[in-house]
Amino acid sequence: MANNKSSKKRIKINKRNRIQNNSYKSLIKSHEKNHLSLIKTSSEQASSVGEEKSDYTALLRASFSSVVSQIDKAVKKKIIHKNTAIRKKTNLFKKTFPTLN
Repeated sequence: MANNKSSKKRIKINKRNRIQNNSYKSLIKSHEKNHLSLIKTSSEQASSVGEEKSDYTALLRASFSSVVSQIDKAVKKKIIHKNTAIRKKTNLFKKTFPTLN
């Protein structure tokens, strides 16, 4: 256990930061899940109905940009490492726009 005042304060600060970081990581994960489910539903509907994918392209781009924005903010706040962010963004890009790879 901590013996001096500064170490007790650091324990409190670390606990607060851990809670904030976990909530932000959870937010990123939920945005990713929503984006992946949007990709799945748009591909299923477009293939079953035979419609153009241009209807879903704008929606996918907006969803992709919001996820990337959340990831970039997490890197800026040093919640996740920059290489982790690059890996996440690359994988999402490959799943979102498979024809551009």
